[in-house]
Amino acid sequence: MMMKKFYLMIIFLSFSFSSSALKRPPPLPILPLPSASQLSWQFGNMALFLHFGTNTFTDTEWGTGHVDPSIFNPTNLDPHQWVQVAKDAGFSRVILTAKHHDGFCLWPSDYTDYSVKSSPWKNGTGDIVAELAAAAREAGLGLGLYLSPWDRHEACYGKTLEYNEYYIAQMTELLTRYGDIKEVWLDGAKGEGEKDMEYFFESWFSLIHQLQPGAVIFSDGGPDTRWVGDEAGIAASTCWSLFNSSSALIGNTDYEYSSGGDPYGHNWVPAECDVSIRPGWFWHATELPKSAITLLDLYYKSVGRNCLLLLNVPPNSSGLISDEDVQALQEFTKLRQAIFSSNIAKNGVLTASSTRGGTTDTRYAPSSVLEENIHSYWAPEENQNEWMIYLNLAESTLFNMLQVQEPIHMGQRIIKFHLDILTGEGDWKTVTSGTTVGYQRLLRFLTVKSKVLRFVIDKSRADPLISYLGIYLDTFSITTTESNRSSHSYFSGSEVIQLKGYNQSHRASI
Repeated sequence: MMMKKFYLMIIFLSFSFSSSALKRPPPLPILPLPSASQLSWQFGNMALFLHFGTNTFTDTEWGTGHVDPSIFNPTNLDPHQWVQVAKDAGFSRVILTAKHHDGFCLWPSDYTDYSVKSSPWKNGTGDIVAELAAAAREAGLGLGLYLSPWDRHEACYGKTLEYNEYYIAQMTELLTRYGDIKEVWLDGAKGEGEKDMEYFFESWFSLIHQLQPGAVIFSDGGPDTRWVGDEAGIAASTCWSLFNSSSALIGNTDYEYSSGGDPYGHNWVPAECDVSIRPGWFWHATELPKSAITLLDLYYKSVGRNCLLLLNVPPNSSGLISDEDVQALQEFTKLRQAIFSSNIAKNGVLTASSTRGGTTDTRYAPSSVLEENIHSYWAPEENQNEWMIYLNLAESTLFNMLQVQEPIHMGQRIIKFHLDILTGEGDWKTVTSGTTVGYQRLLRFLTVKSKVLRFVIDKSRADPLISYLGIYLDTFSITTTESNRSSHSYFSGSEVIQLKGYNQSHRASI
């Protein structure tokens, strides 16, 4: 009898031990979800667009398609320089206009003579796509290619079957000759009065995914990433990666819908914000680049609004990115490094209104939001009435910028949030608020000083998840409410403190 009780006790203890060791499963993802290639694209934050071709030598934006190829003759072309400039500035990929609207091809296509093989550059034996592909591969950057659907040179343009065959043949060349392609970029641009043309987009998309399964396809409506709806590089302050591709017509964009996305969308199609560092997309000798401060503002309004920033930096007629453009990018990079090098939140202690699995389950602890890893995140307990993360700093500190990230592989969830500080009187005061978060949200506000902060999610599609929380001091930006001033002022109790503004170089700002 004693032996039987002994065995029963062993079984009970074993069961109790094994039960206590069981882990709480992660929360359920909420649809739609990004693909692996979409995640990789989003993690890249910025891509460098390279508009280059005969337009570079004719001082035009839209070529006629009838310019003699002999005009194309860059004397010092160096794709390694393009790639190094991109890498040094923190860009994850480069995207080249392999063929723009004029139909001139930067690779020796077998289907047209209107290409580099008919130019004096390298006696017609050169291949810019090949050189750029090799340079990008060596530097560890992704390669994207733009192949314009509109072709002002090709004689069969306007003949639906013939031109679609021609386009698919050229696309096949680009996707089978140059290794991994990370992005294929298409647009719906076409001048007024041009020939009617039906593009077989679905066939094109299927071919691209077949030949380059790791590539994302950009167009007005996806299927993988969408146009934000402007060429200013600015997304809507509410920006969903959720979208209904069936509601988007390439070449007939609903700009408001594209900019903001759709909280009820059935597809995951994040937005890409394209803008040029210069007034034009191609290089023009009389134009100057945007200032570093302007580029920083665009970064906040694109990358900081759940998008990727596609910044065009066009090579000049010698085949190099101009010195003034390089300098602007270098200054832009220094600004970002200065701002984001120190996350003030890492100097404090984090707690939360609740934690999934309880405080003993560190996998979902609020401290997870300080790890730069999307797969590490804070998760609240289920069926809660409030979702809050508290930050208690070691001392009262100045700050004016909030960074929030969701683990988007689990879906985009947050609809509305705000950030509070604890005042000297013991009251909570809201310093900034926002709507969507997605992969990343950056919010600037008037500089404040506090020791205790509270991040509050007010509304969410499901239990909210936070993968990163950052608090920073940006001493360079001019806030929206003080756009005409060269310095910030903020209140800390009864004192007004001035922060020196950034000394901009004398460049054209747009």
